[in-house]
Amino acid sequence: MVDPAYVQTMARYNAWQNRSLCDAADTLDEEGRRRDRGAFFRSIHGTLNHVLWADETWLHRLIGTPKPPISGRDAPTYVEDWAEFRRRRAERDEAILAWAATVDANWLRGTLIWYSGAAGRELGKPRAFAVMHMFNHQTHHRGQLHAMLTAAGARPEDTDLLLVDEPR
Repeated sequence: MVDPAYVQTMARYNAWQNRSLCDAADTLDEEGRRRDRGAFFRSIHGTLNHVLWADETWLHRLIGTPKPPISGRDAPTYVEDWAEFRRRRAERDEAILAWAATVDANWLRGTLIWYSGAAGRELGKPRAFAVMHMFNHQTHHRGQLHAMLTAAGARPEDTDLLLVDEPR
């Protein structure tokens, strides 16, 4: 089910989709990115920030990179400056790709234990399950972003996973 090839494919998909959504968001002005569109994290900017915050949180749990300095409750305002957000998003996507290239089947069979601020306690799950959750979380929120961007008149690329290795 979850093997190194899955992790590497999903890392490529993640980077491709984040580029597409950010490029589409670039066509909007600041007000357009920050307008409350009725989504859980309100705006395009807030939802993009939440995904970045969550990716940094999961990288911290999985490989020990620095933990975001704010809680998930504040994630929608994580990186306020759009240019800085784009830089950080690209860096994290490269970090996810680099990490994915090192994942092996034995590591995936292990258990990940971490403290969850949302649950208020320590949790433990199989690493493969946690990795699958990380990628599923990204995909879930990128669907919201795609809908918000399209409604705002931007044109993100197709989101089909089947196209991840196709020339664009």
